[in-house]
Amino acid sequence: MPTRIAVVYNHPSGSSYDAYGESQAVAGVTDSVQAVTTALQTLGFEVITLPLIPPVETAASKLNSAKVDFIFNLFEGFPGFPESESFVPTFCRDAGRPYSGCPQQAIELGLNKPAFKAFLIKHNLPTPGYQLLNPDNISDFVLDYPCIVKPAAEDGSHGITPDSVVNSPDELSKQVKSAYSRFGRSALVEHFIQGREFNVTVTDDAVFPVSEILYSLPEGLPEVLTFEAKWLKGSIYYENSKAACPADIDYFLQQEIQDLARKAFSITGCQGYARFDLRQDINAEVNIIEINPNPDISPDAGSARQAFASGYSYVDFISMIVEAGLKRG
Repeated sequence: MPTRIAVVYNHPSGSSYDAYGESQAVAGVTDSVQAVTTALQTLGFEVITLPLIPPVETAASKLNSAKVDFIFNLFEGFPGFPESESFVPTFCRDAGRPYSGCPQQAIELGLNKPAFKAFLIKHNLPTPGYQLLNPDNISDFVLDYPCIVKPAAEDGSHGITPDSVVNSPDELSKQVKSAYSRFGRSALVEHFIQGREFNVTVTDDAVFPVSEILYSLPEGLPEVLTFEAKWLKGSIYYENSKAACPADIDYFLQQEIQDLARKAFSITGCQGYARFDLRQDINAEVNIIEINPNPDISPDAGSARQAFASGYSYVDFISMIVEAGLKRG
């Protein structure tokens, strides 16, 4: 077992997200850092925290000089550059450093929503129909309404608002143009499933109990996990979008959800831990919506809640993640 662990994360700082009130998500990683550090110390490890700042060359130099046996990866990418999230596992792979969580290819697939959906379709796993649209090709739209318009390469619900769910050509055009202007690339437009919403965490050795997102929103607001629902305490969406774990579902639905998540974990090359978001359509078919490699593991986040429902303490959960990284070598 290692004796000295570095908890690596992106240093909270001003960013292009500030103009949209989204710096809360960037700063929120510090909660995970503190909780993980305490858990690792409880397990008997010597722990240092290693915040990374851009550019990549500076971050690589800092990692290279760290005298540690294991890297606990909480790095979520530099603000405004989501593709940089794969930097730490790439560095660790090339440097031969053991590390926690998913490898480079799984993280890159998680950040490329269209590629993930194409991957699911290739492997005959259910997912809603989708298109990549920008202001120049909106006329190519062929899906049925309602749809949801998402940034194609962001996580943490960045860019997701109530207006992201569209029901007309005018609404679609407005949201595609907004996403393109804000994130500089085509938007993922996906058929919006209006059924029950679930998520479940998969590890190398286990699938945790399923969580359900229960909405109690005012009439007229779409049931979607917006950025506000995740990060802005006191907002309508935050206060009226609650997770129930374990979900109130029968054995067969639980097995279906867990089986789909397990298959997706395997085919996408995930390791360590990942969370999958799913929805049940009007025909009771469960569709995979999102993959979240290295999701938030702060004690009040969904993955930790599901670990608790499995009978694990938070320290147990963190120990599992370290052991999985060491086993991979």
